[in-house]
Parts: sequence; structure tokens; C-alpha cells
Amino acid sequence: MVRKSASKSRSPRRESWWRTTLRWVVATVVCLWLLAALMLVAAKWINPPTTAVHMERRVEAWVHHRPYRLRYEYEPLSRISPNLQHAVIAAEDARFYQHHGFDWHAMESAAQHDMDGGRLRGGSTLDQQLVKNLFFGTGRSIVRKVAEASLVPVAELVLGKRRILELYLNEVEWGPGVYGAQAACVYYDHTTARSVSRDEAARLAAILPAPLKWKPQRMNWYSAIILKRMRQMGW
Repeated sequence: MVRKSASKSRSPRRESWWRTTLRWVVATVVCLWLLAALMLVAAKWINPPTTAVHMERRVEAWVHHRPYRLRYEYEPLSRISPNLQHAVIAAEDARFYQHHGFDWHAMESAAQHDMDGGRLRGGSTLDQQLVKNLFFGTGRSIVRKVAEASLVPVAELVLGKRRILELYLNEVEWGPGVYGAQAACVYYDHTTARSVSRDEAARLAAILPAPLKWKPQRMNWYSAIILKRMRQMGW
């Protein structure tokens, strides 16, 4: 009888501990989400000082004892050539100006393509990629996808298309330590984001799916597709 009563007394304690732990976990998640949402609001006027991808690459270089040189210079959208703006949209998110953060048609097409055994293609919009770059880095998980999806409507509502495009073009990874349009144009083509040519822009946009592996000068096949898309879109 004594053992049974002791067991009964411990059970409520365990339940209480689990409830307390769950409350703390939920509270932490909510606080982190609110912090990220507030940072998106602030990003309407303040350029982000760093991103999750920047920090991830620094840590990787430190862990593997590799040199790391950051190439980054923020440029307002007015100083980034329409050639590059249009090339990136054509390559990464053709319906950027039509959707409201999620392109369901692109996601459905990508899923069908994968099921048919084709090459893996993503259906992420620029909104989704921006949120991922800012807060989650390059890792993949269901939790990250859910958190990303919950923040995309905030970005779409607060920032608007022009600011989303500007932030994306300035924060996206374009090579080892190379972030943003200005750094990419200088690094690969020895020109500026304002002066980049149509062909150069298409080649830069072509490496975005794998910027640490692909080089613009080797992307003839994909840059030609991007240029064709740009013409079809009236650019």
C-alpha cells in the first residue's frame, strides 16, 4: 500500500513538470516568432545588419578552419539595374508580382515534376527565400518550413513587393562570402549592380540555386532559358 501511494504522489508531480515544460516551450516559440515578426517590421526601414545565412557560413568556416572573407555592400533598388531585377524574378519567382507570398501553382508544378522523376525544383517564392535567409539559414526541416510559412504573410503585408525585392537582392548568397547584387557584380563581372548587362544579369541569376557550386561563366544553358523567360514576360 505504501508503494502504491508513493507512486500516486509522484504521478501528479510528473504531470505538473510536463505541463510546466510545455508552457515554457510554447512561450519560447511564441516569443521567438514575435521577435522575428518585429524584425520584419523594422526591416521596412532598417537594413538588416546580418542574416542567418551570413552567420551560418561564418561558423562553418570557423569549424572547418577555412578562411572567410565577407563581400557585401548594400545597394538600394534604384541603384540595381532592371536587367538584374528582371533576371532574378524570371529565374526564381516568375509570378512574384501576382502572388501574395506563396505561389501555389509553382509548388504544385514542382511537386508533380519531382513525382515524375524529374530533376528537383523548388517552388519557393522570393518572399519565402527572404524569410529563410534572414532567420533560418540553409537547413531543411518541417519545423523550419512551418515557421517560415507563418512569417511570409507578415513580410508580404508589412514590406511590400518593392522592399522584398530590394532586401532579397541585397541579402541573397551569390558565392563564397559573396552576398547581394553589388558584391556579385563586382566579384564576377568587375562591374556594378547599376551597370550590369542583360547577359551578365542572366548568368548571375542562373547560379542562385547553387551559388557555392555553380559559376556564371559556365551557365550558358540556364542563362539562355532565363533570357527567353525575360522576353516572354515583356522585359
